[in-house]
Amino acid sequence: MSVGLIARKAGMTQIFTEDGDAVAVTVLNVEPCTVIARRSSDKDGYDAVQVGYGKPKRHISRAMQGHFAKQGQDVTAGLKEFRVDADAEIELGQQLDATLFEAGQKIDVSGTSKGRGFAGVMKRYDFGGGRATHGAEKVHRQMGSTGQCQWPGRVFPGKKMPGHYGNERVTTQNLEVIRIDAEQNRILVRGAVPGSRNGLVELRPAVKGA
Repeated sequence: MSVGLIARKAGMTQIFTEDGDAVAVTVLNVEPCTVIARRSSDKDGYDAVQVGYGKPKRHISRAMQGHFAKQGQDVTAGLKEFRVDADAEIELGQQLDATLFEAGQKIDVSGTSKGRGFAGVMKRYDFGGGRATHGAEKVHRQMGSTGQCQWPGRVFPGKKMPGHYGNERVTTQNLEVIRIDAEQNRILVRGAVPGSRNGLVELRPAVKGA
């Protein structure tokens, strides 16, 4: 387990390798990240690092102001905890930037997916829908049967049905870091990451990646 970063999704583009192959990448602008506090297993029951990111643009509650003052750190827009090993060499006030990762490394990216409102089963779960011809009427995008006849005579919990789609936490694992731009504090990763443009995402070393 290692500390991670908070970044803002700038969008997608493509870059070319030395062999001339086009690679689709997502550009992530790393927010100014500072180590605010430490969590220890002796005092808190777990080992973690609390990272503050961004500059505050709104009122900060007195409780949060007291928390930052107690740690002797400047107020940030938000806080995020990353689980770390007990012997991790991380100091309070340490600045974290894009150089925390390196090209070729595998990372996990978490973010809030795009909200799509109330959606049907064809959009939400990729159902095939009903027949388009042979007398089919008003059933082209319906889900079909939902239950049984006499026994057990109910709809089982967890049945895939129309409902709210998107706007939930999603983690994409094992994304490859293609390039690190230390000057612009920017990271380029292969493929797509969850969320809309300008949304916040969390970057952590891959849990399952080699």
